[in-house]
Amino acid sequence: MVNTERVLKEFFELVQVPCSTKNERQIADILKGKLAALGLEVQEDNTGEKIGGNAGNVFGFLKGNVAGPCLLLSAHMDCVEPCTGIKPQLKDGIITSDGTTILGSDDKSGVVAILEALRVVKEQKLQHSDIQVLFTVSEEGGVNGSKNMDKSLLKADFGYALDSSGTPGEIIVMAPGQYKITTVVKGRTAHAGLAPETGLNAITLAAKAIAAVSQGRIDEETTANVGIINGGTATNVVPDNVKIISEARSRNPEKLEKQLKLMVETFESVVKENGGEVEITTAKAYNPYVLQETDPVIQTAKKAIEAIGLQAKTKATGGGSDANFINSYGVPCAVLATGMTKVHTKEEYIKEEHLYDTARVVVSIIKNVVK
Repeated sequence: MVNTERVLKEFFELVQVPCSTKNERQIADILKGKLAALGLEVQEDNTGEKIGGNAGNVFGFLKGNVAGPCLLLSAHMDCVEPCTGIKPQLKDGIITSDGTTILGSDDKSGVVAILEALRVVKEQKLQHSDIQVLFTVSEEGGVNGSKNMDKSLLKADFGYALDSSGTPGEIIVMAPGQYKITTVVKGRTAHAGLAPETGLNAITLAAKAIAAVSQGRIDEETTANVGIINGGTATNVVPDNVKIISEARSRNPEKLEKQLKLMVETFESVVKENGGEVEITTAKAYNPYVLQETDPVIQTAKKAIEAIGLQAKTKATGGGSDANFINSYGVPCAVLATGMTKVHTKEEYIKEEHLYDTARVVVSIIKNVVK
């Protein structure tokens, strides 16, 4: 059913296309051409203009030949760095880069699975309902493509984002929401050698606050992390300004708000108690989503996965994806594992069989939507 030789060839082709976040023009044009060649109506929204990128989200629509729910199939076009000059290698059933770049299975494994499934549908004249394809920009670094998409173009009843580590057959039914917390700690500058006692070291203030903040694994649903700290100008100057960027995540909305409040209050109280000033801004990156086992989007996926002899397994994740925003727009969307492993590193790899199994899963989903 799935043409494995074609899948492998297309995967090798697409991972070699430069696709840095906000610089997806080349890959977007290639994918628009592929979708059009398969008979889909293709549109591109203006998200690129909104976020300072050079391409928007790509939408494709294939009219169904039987009645049924409109199915969404989604993957993202961009990759983390370094993603220029990727040289994919296949050895003993494992696909890697040459070790100088990432591989790009995050998320070309999802892109290729969708394209192959569409080809199988056309070649074998399979019965299918309406299918909407969404290839997003700027997923890495904040899911800004889906966050800023033209929601009026989203027509699906439910769907799947092919964008997770794990063995094909795994279905992500819960994902956290996230807040970004930017804290500016203000002390008082002075010459560190001549009059240090007249200064108030903002780095020291920040260190005390960071040490007091509850972070790491808070509970099974909630995490927090201080990720970036920036401040100081020279060793002979008592620093008067430090910026700290943190995050809080939880799959439980109430716990997310509680963790945010706790972190903000801790930063404020510790800095002020030690004589400094603090400015804190918070921004919600995305909302959590929770899908139920009885939801059609989950039932369809499980039946489709089991129909091809794989084990269907639902699980939760600690990471966000385009599915967070797609769910918030009223389209139930689960994330499917594609086999990508050690993503965002130069050790990234994917098993050849997982590449093919992911395409088989997508074909089976398309068939099971109308059963």
